[in-house]
Amino acid sequence: MEEKKKSGKPEDKPKVIIKTPYDFQRLKLEKLMKNPEKPVVIPAGSKEKKTPHVPEFVRNVMGSSAGAGSGEFHVYRHLRRKEYARQKHIQEKSEKELLDEEFERKIQESRQAFEDKTAKKRAKRMKKKQKMKNKPKKLKTGDEEKDNEDDSGDESKSEEENSDKDDGERKDDKQEEKET
Repeated sequence: MEEKKKSGKPEDKPKVIIKTPYDFQRLKLEKLMKNPEKPVVIPAGSKEKKTPHVPEFVRNVMGSSAGAGSGEFHVYRHLRRKEYARQKHIQEKSEKELLDEEFERKIQESRQAFEDKTAKKRAKRMKKKQKMKNKPKKLKTGDEEKDNEDDSGDESKSEEENSDKDDGERKDDKQEEKET
């Protein structure tokens, strides 16, 4: 075995027998994960079928008289199959176009709704900003500052007194409940 390692040949790995699609997928993933630096080639999607642009002329047109030969039925069947395939292709193409148009319309509507919403919010912000600009700035003088401080102090005192009164009333209510 040492000779194999020296010669540069990798050791023989047991052959994996693929029995299920799961095994096949697992084997592919293991192979990909051996070298994560290697780029993965993703095949392009299937291309759309194109009908021939050159019209196909029917050279052997059947007449209305009786007497068609035995081979005419097969020619007729082939022409009918081609015509059905052409009509099916046209119908699928029109359905796809309708779905694409509907999708584009929905996207356009959602974009428009988003733009309207954004414009409304922008207008509201601008209005608020303009209002703040136009608001007259009050210059505080020494007397006004004292008045403001006194007012704010009175409010905080009155709030404290109200909360004390509420606490007193609560205590009275609790005592009455205990007595009954």
